[in-house]
Amino acid sequence: MMSLSKKEKKKAYDMMELWEDDVLERYPEDISKTKEEFRNYETPARDTVREFYKTNHEFQTYDFVLAKEKQYLARNNREMSLWEAVEFLNTLVDDSDPDIELDQTQHLLQTSEAIRADGHPDWFVLTGFLHDLGKVLCLFGEPQWAVVGDTFPVGCKHSDKIVYSEFFDINPDSQHEVYNTTLGIYEQHCGLNNVHMSWGHDEYIYHIMKDYLPEEGLYMLRYHSFYSQHREKAYDHLMSKHDYEMFKWVDIFNQYDLYSKAPVAPDVNKLRPYYEDLASQFLPDVLRF
Repeated sequence: MMSLSKKEKKKAYDMMELWEDDVLERYPEDISKTKEEFRNYETPARDTVREFYKTNHEFQTYDFVLAKEKQYLARNNREMSLWEAVEFLNTLVDDSDPDIELDQTQHLLQTSEAIRADGHPDWFVLTGFLHDLGKVLCLFGEPQWAVVGDTFPVGCKHSDKIVYSEFFDINPDSQHEVYNTTLGIYEQHCGLNNVHMSWGHDEYIYHIMKDYLPEEGLYMLRYHSFYSQHREKAYDHLMSKHDYEMFKWVDIFNQYDLYSKAPVAPDVNKLRPYYEDLASQFLPDVLRF
């Protein structure tokens, strides 16, 4: 397994933060506010996000996705308990770095604690805690553009509703006689379960958890970054009736994923026993990554 340097880990963490901030800017909680009232990036940060999407859109091809599915879905990289995986993900953060406000565990807990505070079922709370755990892909040596970012179907025409869609012009699939058609390799309303999504942490954590959580939670894990559909409705032609029913849950979850940042960081040590007990109700002692 590839070992990342401190500099590489910091770069990966910073890109995750920039992507999340970019999503918040595109989809603000209070749509009555102007964009100027939300965080304005300095030019270098904005350029970083743009370059990230340029790379993502160029290399997330149908063949690339199939190769990553073959590489990772056997889940033979590492075996860990849930908390070992959380602590492994936390190694992305250098505790001595003064610019880091929250570690990855605190990010996960902000989402899940907001869900718990609103009285949702245990499986929903656990889903909130798990939703970004697939970012351990960074620590297996995957570049950031293959870990985070808005997800989208591959094997069919890219929607212009996807952020920075102009960069798909340099994606080889945009020149493919089948992949560059509206349906591509799929059929009308075939259902998302039959669709290959761009590779990243969403798809990875879905496959790790697919035997353990209710279907509603699995949809949340798998499609929480699929903004071009649950915000823009760009892929209705691939959605089945069942997908529409399940996306009601994705929409609910999305509010917690985007808007649950609290001014006070969660107390990890205090909350850990609760989440270990919660996980024991649904997950095996050891998970395969």
